[in-house]
Amino acid sequence: MHELGIVFHVVKTVEGIARQNNLTEIDTIVLQIGELSTIIPKYIEACFPAAIDGTFMQETKLEIEILPGNVRCKNCDHVFNLIENKGNQCPSCRKEEWELLSGKEFLIKEIIAC
Repeated sequence: MHELGIVFHVVKTVEGIARQNNLTEIDTIVLQIGELSTIIPKYIEACFPAAIDGTFMQETKLEIEILPGNVRCKNCDHVFNLIENKGNQCPSCRKEEWELLSGKEFLIKEIIAC
């Protein structure tokens, strides 16, 4: 489970940002995870308590926003969600040539400090 390492990296990054800005308490960390990424949100949520245990962030909440896996058909320019479409074909023209627009991201979107 590589999510544990990812969560520890997020916590270390947020700790660094908190130090740079003289913050002593972080209320919430908001992450954005693309639905086509290799990161599993429920594993991130499961690892988070262990990663913040013993730190000044042990009361910090975690929020996760899922970003859609959207693609654009190269043939007809139709934008569609790859997961919802359940296949690689454009629902409009049935071609399988598309470019990824979103869905592979993993970002720290927001750090809410008290």
